[in-house]
Amino acid sequence: MPIQGHIGIVLIATVVWAGFWIAGLPFYYQQYSRLFMIWFDSLVLIPIAAIAYLVLRRLPPERRLATAFWLAFYFTVPLAVYDWLYCGLYLGHGVQFISKYWYLTVYYAIPWILLPIMALLLNHTRSGAKDDSSLCL
Repeated sequence: MPIQGHIGIVLIATVVWAGFWIAGLPFYYQQYSRLFMIWFDSLVLIPIAAIAYLVLRRLPPERRLATAFWLAFYFTVPLAVYDWLYCGLYLGHGVQFISKYWYLTVYYAIPWILLPIMALLLNHTRSGAKDDSSLCL
């Protein structure tokens, strides 16, 4: 991936984080109940999975898995750093922010699971479909 691609993904991830940060004000979602945050996290997963699917399916199969890992990296590591800077340092929670803001923390793992599996499934489905169609001819 060219450097512009990496920079673009970091910028998109930063804008997404800023949007979620603004939406979570005034207390970065602490004002909501645990049940609401479970519901919210589950609901947010739907567009994330849909966007990931749309992005990955457009790529050639040989680039999907590597791109899935890059997307997982850029949508977890910088966001975790931003959360640590804001929650850990600025708000003074230190490393404890990981448990206090658990609804953020789950999204440090989800892309690492979801995106590679989606890439592998797309590759399997696409290659399987090609193999099946060639048998019919």
